[in-house]
Amino acid sequence: MTDQTPKPVAVVTGAAGDIGMAIAAQLLATHIIAAVDIDMIALEGAVESLENHGADIAAIQCDLTKADDLARLAKEAARLGQVNTIINNAGAAAALTLHQMTAETLSRDLALNLEAALNCFKAFEQALISSGAGNVVNIASVNGLSVFGHPAYSAAKAGLIHATRSIAVEYGKYGIRSNAIAPGTVKTQAWKIRQAANPDVFDEALSWYPFKSLPEPNDIASAVSFLISPAARCITGVCLPVDSGLTAGSPALARTFTQSPDFDGF
Repeated sequence: MTDQTPKPVAVVTGAAGDIGMAIAAQLLATHIIAAVDIDMIALEGAVESLENHGADIAAIQCDLTKADDLARLAKEAARLGQVNTIINNAGAAAALTLHQMTAETLSRDLALNLEAALNCFKAFEQALISSGAGNVVNIASVNGLSVFGHPAYSAAKAGLIHATRSIAVEYGKYGIRSNAIAPGTVKTQAWKIRQAANPDVFDEALSWYPFKSLPEPNDIASAVSFLISPAARCITGVCLPVDSGLTAGSPALARTFTQSPDFDGF
């Protein structure tokens, strides 16, 4: 990309959070960023925290579960330039168990973690096609690959992984690549707040991870940067776990078996 070539626009949802802002910060090297979040105060603070961002990042308030907001988002992002990248990062979990789940929490989990991402893609569908080399990266979760609690959230993330493949298959002919990332436990501010209440929370979590280091937000951002880069030009329709080996197998579970007096091999 030369100095004379305008940067394309990347839309990053959930940008006020640690992972979203890490993604935005890394993509600034190659893109103008439409940083999107429902919480405008938090979003503006996050954007201001980036040094030397100049005019290459814009904060846009949007409730991704509302059609009118998505239509407005598409128009505002288009004013920044040619949109060629969508990072569907926004998400949150409601009920921890099926017993706690209600019709309301189920609707919330599906609306934010699945429907919003698909509707966001549709809002930018023509822009991605016209770019000739569009990218969609959906931030899913290891919860969409196995059972780790939050069943409605997990079902939504599993649906998002399938939707990622559907976009890859149907829109590849337009030069659009679609991939997902499945983070495990990431050292975000939310987890650090839990650590304040329970100093052992990370050590307890690490007992389930083969690689004894948890991802930081920048690790997720680096995976996004790779997937939208020319280095990944023939990678589409995949879900990349960034989970320190969690979905490969659990050493804690292995110890449960091997330390049993009845264990005689698998």
